[in-house]
Amino acid sequence: MGRKARMKPERLSEKLLQIRNGLGLSQPQILRHLGFEDLIDYRRISEFELGDAEPPLPVLLQYAHIAGVHMEDLVDDELDLPARLPGKVRYQRVKRQPASRKAKR
Repeated sequence: MGRKARMKPERLSEKLLQIRNGLGLSQPQILRHLGFEDLIDYRRISEFELGDAEPPLPVLLQYAHIAGVHMEDLVDDELDLPARLPGKVRYQRVKRQPASRKAKR
C-alpha cells in the first residue's frame, strides 16, 4: 500500500509571512520570539514563508501565540488573520493534572 500525502494548508506560508511582517520582525527576530533559535536555523523561516517546508506543530503553536490568534486561524484556508497583529486572543492555559500512579479500581 502506498502512503498518502498529508494535506497541507495552501495559505499557511502566506499567513506566516503576514505574522512576521505584521509584528515588524526580521527572520532571526521572529525565531527568537518563537523561542526556537537554538533548535532551528533562521533560514528555515524563509522555507516556511515560501511554502518549501511546513513548520512542526510546536512551532505553529508558538506562531499562533505570538500573533494572538488561534491555531485554527493559521491552518484553515477559509479564515483570514486579523488586519492588526497581534490579535486579541488571550490564552488561559489550563495545565493537565498529573495522572495518579495507582490504578483506580
